[in-house]
Amino acid sequence: MLHRKTALRLAAPVAVLALALTACGGGDDKADAKSPATSGAKEASEPSPSEPASGGTLATGESATGTYEEDPGKVTYEILAEKVDVSTEAEAQKQVADPAKAKGLVLVTAHVKFTHKGGPALTDSPQVGDETTVWADGRRGSILIGAAEDAAGCEDPYDVESWKQGESHTFCETYLVPADAKNVEVHWTETDGEPYIWTFPNG
Repeated sequence: MLHRKTALRLAAPVAVLALALTACGGGDDKADAKSPATSGAKEASEPSPSEPASGGTLATGESATGTYEEDPGKVTYEILAEKVDVSTEAEAQKQVADPAKAKGLVLVTAHVKFTHKGGPALTDSPQVGDETTVWADGRRGSILIGAAEDAAGCEDPYDVESWKQGESHTFCETYLVPADAKNVEVHWTETDGEPYIWTFPNG
């Protein structure tokens, strides 16, 4: 299974960081599907008694359990947003080809730990980290392709070629968000589910 974000990574030169075209608060259909909707749409998305609950707000340090469709089959993961690293505006401007596009923005790198809890062992690069997104004050940021793999404490999923039950890996995603945001949110969404959300104060 090759997801949109993975395809973008493969298209970007190794030494060049590519700023996604989705502006803060904008985004593609996937982002819109996760955005807060009208009350009617919210009611329609709520699970029926026969459906398992999915998503929700979690406290700092609290983990979630979700399933994700990997190439070998459906895998159950324990997911924990461990922390976010926030840069300065000057650091953000150094990471993009056109510094003007990063004016008033900072880089946020979300560190998310995934533990394989059930399902088949993986024999190829996992895709589960692709469902991590970073929001600020309820608005999705703009992804910065290629930045997270070099961050301290972050693993490159393409280096993970074998993953068995009980093993954990930390994958990161880096987004540009407004520097004056009060809160940073880390979202992760399981297959056919709603996002789990961890909120961190910005500064």
